[in-house]
Amino acid sequence: MRSRAALPRFASLLCLLFLPSVLSSSPRRQWVLQRIPVVLPQQTEARPTPQFLNEARLDVASPCDPECHKTAPRRSYWDLRSLLAYETLDSNGQLTETAIGIYGYNPYSNTSPAYSSGSSGKAERSHVRRKRQIFGHDGRFSIAGQNFLLKYPFSVAVKLSTGCSGTLVGDRHVLTAAHCVHDGKNYVKGAQRLRVGFLKPKQRDVQHSPIYLPSNFTNHVEGGPEQYPPPTNDKMKFQWIRAKRTHVPKGWIKGNANDIGMDYDYALLELKKPHKRRHMKLGVSPPAQRLPGRRVHFSGFDNDRPGQLVYRFCRAGEETSDLLYQHCDAQPGASGSGVYARMWDGRRRRWERKVIGVFSGHQWVEKKGTSQEFNVAVRITPLKYAQICYWIKGNFVDCREG
Repeated sequence: MRSRAALPRFASLLCLLFLPSVLSSSPRRQWVLQRIPVVLPQQTEARPTPQFLNEARLDVASPCDPECHKTAPRRSYWDLRSLLAYETLDSNGQLTETAIGIYGYNPYSNTSPAYSSGSSGKAERSHVRRKRQIFGHDGRFSIAGQNFLLKYPFSVAVKLSTGCSGTLVGDRHVLTAAHCVHDGKNYVKGAQRLRVGFLKPKQRDVQHSPIYLPSNFTNHVEGGPEQYPPPTNDKMKFQWIRAKRTHVPKGWIKGNANDIGMDYDYALLELKKPHKRRHMKLGVSPPAQRLPGRRVHFSGFDNDRPGQLVYRFCRAGEETSDLLYQHCDAQPGASGSGVYARMWDGRRRRWERKVIGVFSGHQWVEKKGTSQEFNVAVRITPLKYAQICYWIKGNFVDCREG
């Protein structure tokens, strides 16, 4: 137990660790606003009721490595229409399929500054398949105590009843991975009665930490020079809200988590009632080289730390138009977490965090007798932004800039 005499000295150390970022000599990285294409629903048809046969898999395997994805043929307009068509599962078991139209998008042009991949470096590769999804020293740390759990951005992380994580992206909307609700062939057990869990204190009089931290602590814990685990408090519980409906792109269902399917490993949940928390905005994924420190962040509920919210950040590695490879430490249960970045919003004159991807999970690829390992996130491209935003807003007018 830390002595009272040590507290002032410890607080002084924290102040040194969390100096304002304005002292940094690195240039200010800004969000680049761009015109977003339009993805509109055209025709909806009823589909047979799903069987909900299998448990959700919390990991995803694919035989296609980054080079395989990069050499894949460019998708035509008709390919994209087919991949972005989507299914909607209602809580009453009703299933529909919706065809979509795409407007204001040229599939043969890849000049968007936020969409094109600007990375020329190779991702670090491992030739030994590990039992854990940890690369070297475990760089994760648990966020504990209501001072932190209920504070943005950590408060946007939620847990799904199927075992995955998700991120609040609207007043009643949660972004997660498609494999958390659909295995590529059918909807998983629990998808019809899906619930979303919000971590909350068990009682009102939760003891607070005696150490006073800077008001912008969360800005520095997201990639500061040192990692400081906040004060521990285990008196937390999940409060659950039922999902009203679930949207899954056909690109995932047709791909079955192989090859092209992994590019569409995302889903959106609509809750039955508003959650009353601040949510995180969507953003089009910029090239990794434009991210501050080339760094990405996400928080989720890793299975090896039950009941705890686990935060991590790491340097982004190789990327394709649809996927971002990195070696962020993670365990099953973290998949579905929103991968985000924090950059300067020149229009609003403030720092802004935006969700730029969905953590899909640990990928290992057997190739020529060796095993290559990656942790993979699905990038939010302009078309995916247009689709997810339409699901949230219900119109395209509010989705033209991302």
